[in-house]
Amino acid sequence: MGENFGAPYSEYPNYANLENEFNYDWAVPEYPQPSPFEINAENPRDNHDHREIRDIRDYPIFNTTDRVNAKVAIPRNAQSSSWTSSGRVSRACENCREQKAKCSGHRPACHRCLDANVPCSYGDRKREKMVKQLNDLTTRVETFDALLRELYPKLDASSAHRVDETLKELARTPLGQVISPNPVPALFTNPSHINQSVLSSADVGPISISSWAVDYTEEDFDRDEKVQSMGFVGEHSEMAWLYRLKRGLDHNSLEGIKKTERPEHPERPSISSVNYFQDDSEILVLDDIDLTRRPPQQIANRLVDTYFHVVHPTFPIIGKAIFLNQYRSFYANPNVRPGKRWIIVLNLVFAIATRHSFLIDQPQPNCDDHQTYFARAWRLHVSNVLDHPDLQQAQVEGLAAFYLLSVGQVNRSWRFIGIAIRSAVTMGLNIRSESESITHFSKELRYRVWWALLMLDMVLCETTGRPPSTGDIFCSTPFPVPFAEEDFWDTRVMQIITDQRTRSAFFTSLISDTAASPNESVTLRTPEQESGKGKQEERPSQMGAEHLTPNSSLYFLYAVDLAHLLRQAINILYAPRTTRQSWLEIETAIPTLNNHADNWLSRLPADFDFTNLGTTHQFLQQRASLAFQFYATKLIILQPCIRRLSQQSSEASSPGTLCDQMAVLCIQMAGQMLDLLPEEPDLTWLYGVAPWWCILHNIMQSTTILLTELFTRTHIGTAKAVDITKKIDKATRWLKEMSKKDLSSQRAWLVCMDLLSRHGSKFGFGVDTEL
Repeated sequence: MGENFGAPYSEYPNYANLENEFNYDWAVPEYPQPSPFEINAENPRDNHDHREIRDIRDYPIFNTTDRVNAKVAIPRNAQSSSWTSSGRVSRACENCREQKAKCSGHRPACHRCLDANVPCSYGDRKREKMVKQLNDLTTRVETFDALLRELYPKLDASSAHRVDETLKELARTPLGQVISPNPVPALFTNPSHINQSVLSSADVGPISISSWAVDYTEEDFDRDEKVQSMGFVGEHSEMAWLYRLKRGLDHNSLEGIKKTERPEHPERPSISSVNYFQDDSEILVLDDIDLTRRPPQQIANRLVDTYFHVVHPTFPIIGKAIFLNQYRSFYANPNVRPGKRWIIVLNLVFAIATRHSFLIDQPQPNCDDHQTYFARAWRLHVSNVLDHPDLQQAQVEGLAAFYLLSVGQVNRSWRFIGIAIRSAVTMGLNIRSESESITHFSKELRYRVWWALLMLDMVLCETTGRPPSTGDIFCSTPFPVPFAEEDFWDTRVMQIITDQRTRSAFFTSLISDTAASPNESVTLRTPEQESGKGKQEERPSQMGAEHLTPNSSLYFLYAVDLAHLLRQAINILYAPRTTRQSWLEIETAIPTLNNHADNWLSRLPADFDFTNLGTTHQFLQQRASLAFQFYATKLIILQPCIRRLSQQSSEASSPGTLCDQMAVLCIQMAGQMLDLLPEEPDLTWLYGVAPWWCILHNIMQSTTILLTELFTRTHIGTAKAVDITKKIDKATRWLKEMSKKDLSSQRAWLVCMDLLSRHGSKFGFGVDTEL
C-alpha cells in the first residue's frame, strides 16, 4: 500500500535541517525603517504613525542583564525620513495602497514615493471607475449599433435571423435597471428595427427564413403516426426543398388576402404533407405462410438472372460466382439443406426480381408476388435478430434495405441499411484486411460488400436528407478492383490485388481523389501524392489502365468514386455545423466541389460517357445510372445557390455573380437530367434502363429545382418561363404515367399538381388531377 500511495502520513521531513538553506529577508526594499529613538514629541500623531509602522505597539527596552530572556528592541535605521505625516489622508496613492503603508497624500507625488524614487499615481475611486467604465461601454454599444445597422442589410438570411433572435433576447433584458447617463441604443429596444423577412418560421414563409443549412428542427416527429412514419428529413433532400417552396408560396398567398379575411393563426403544414413515399403504409406479413416453398426452377432461373442483371452491377451485395454455385446445388440436389440465412438471401433475391418484373409489366406466371417472398424472408429472419452478425447477416440486411427502397418504404430502408453497415463494421469490413487466413478472392468480395452497402446508404442519405451512416475517416477499405470475379485468379490481376503499392498506383490512373476527410480543405491531390511513388512506377499502372477492358466492375468503381464526392459535398454544404460558416466560405466551396464533379466526368471511359451521343448500346444501363447519379450530385452541390437567390429575390443587393453563375448551372443540370428521359413516357425504358430503385427521387429532384426557379425568380411571358414550363410539363407527364405502377409516383404527381393548380395558372398550367 505504501508503495502505491507514498510514505505514511506520520513521516514528515525534518524542517529543522532547512534552517540554513532558506534566508528570509522581511525588510521592504527601498523603504528606510524609522528608529525607535526618533519619536517626535512635538506631534503625538506622528508618534502614533511610527507605532503603526512598528506593528502597532512600542516594544520596551530592557537591559539584557536583568533577565536571561529579556526582549531587546530592534534598532531602527538611523536615516531619518524626509517627510512627516499630518494625519489620515482622503486618498492614498497606488504604491502606498499596494504596500499598505501610510501615504502623505501630496500631489503630484507623495513623500514616500519621492523618497523611494518610484513613480506615483492616484487612481480613480470605485464610483468614478464604474461611471467611466459604463460610459466606455455605452460608447462601444453605440459604435456597434451603427456598425450593425450598416452591415445588417448585407447579411444572409441565416445570419440576419441569428442577429434578430439575439436582439429580441436583449430586448427582454431589464436594461432600465442599469444606471446609464445615455439612453440605450434603439436597435436593442425597438422591435421595429428587426428585419421582418427573417423572423421565426412560425411567422413567415420558409422562402425567407433560412440560408443554406439549418441546425434546428420545427417538427415534432413523435406527434402522430404519419409524422413518425416519415421521420426527420434533412436539408439535402428534395422533400425539404419542396416543403420550403410550398410554405413560401402559401405564405405569399396569405399576404395577398385582406387582413380581415386572413385566419388569425394559420396552421403550419407538416413536412409529411409533401411526403410521397409509402412509409405510412404497413407491410403485411402473413402468419400462415409456407416457409419452405420455392418457385419452380425455370421461374427461379429467370428471377435470379433478372436480379444479377438489374441490381448486382450497382450493388454487389452478394458474390455472384459463389451464390450461383450454391443456387444450382440447391435446385439440383433435393437433399441439400442450406443454412437459414442463405434461404433468406434467396427469398430476398426473388422478392427484388419479382418487384422489378412487376414494374416492367412482365409478371412471372405461377409465381408468388414480391410481398410473399419478402414475408417469407422476414419470418425466417426474425429468429436470427439477436444473433451475432456474420457476412451473410450483413448481406441479408443490405438486401432487405434495397427491397424496402424499391417499394417506397424509404424510412424503413434507411434503418435497415444502418443496421447492415453496423454489422459490416462489427466484422471489420470497413478496414483493409491483412489476414493470411483469408484468400485474396474472399477479401475482394468482402470489399465489394462494404462498398455496395455504402452505395445504398448514399442513395438513402440523399433521399431522406440524413447523414451518412459512417465517416470516411473510419474507413481504410480499398476501392473495388475493376475486374470481374472470374478474373481474380489472373496473374496480372492478382498482382494488382495483392501488392498494395501497385494497387494504389493503378487506382491513381483511374479515378480522382474525392474521398478527402470532410474536415480537410477541398483539394485534389496529384498522382504522386496519392501513390507516394514517382513516375517510374506510375507509368506501368497507367499503361494497365489504358488497356483495361470496360466491364460492370469498372462501372461500379466509378459509381463508388462519385458517391465519395457526394458524401463530401453533403458534409461541407449541409451538415448542421455549416451554420457556423459564412456564405463566402460556402460560396467558395461550391465551385470547387463542382470542379470535382467535372473532373470525375472527364475521367470516365468512353464506353461509360453518357454525354457522348455516339456511344454504343453496350452498357446502356450503366451509362444511364451514372448519368442520373452525376446530375443528382450536381444538383445537391449547386442547390444552395438557388435557395439563396430565391430568398433574396426581393432584396436590393445582389448576392454576387458567382452565386448567379452557379444557380444558372443548377437550372441547366435539372433540365439535362430530365432530358435523359425520352420525350414520351415509356415505362419499359424507364424501369429497364434507368436506375429504377431511385428514379422517382431523381425526377423529383430536378422538378423541385425547376418549380423553385419558376415561382421565385421567373417573370411571366419570358423565354425562360416557357422553357421551364415545358420541362415541368414533361416531368409531370412522366409522373402520371409512373402512377399506373407505383403508388409513390402517384403521390408525387398529386403533390406537384397541387402546387401547379394553386400557383401555376399564371404560367399556363391547367388543373389536371385525374389519373
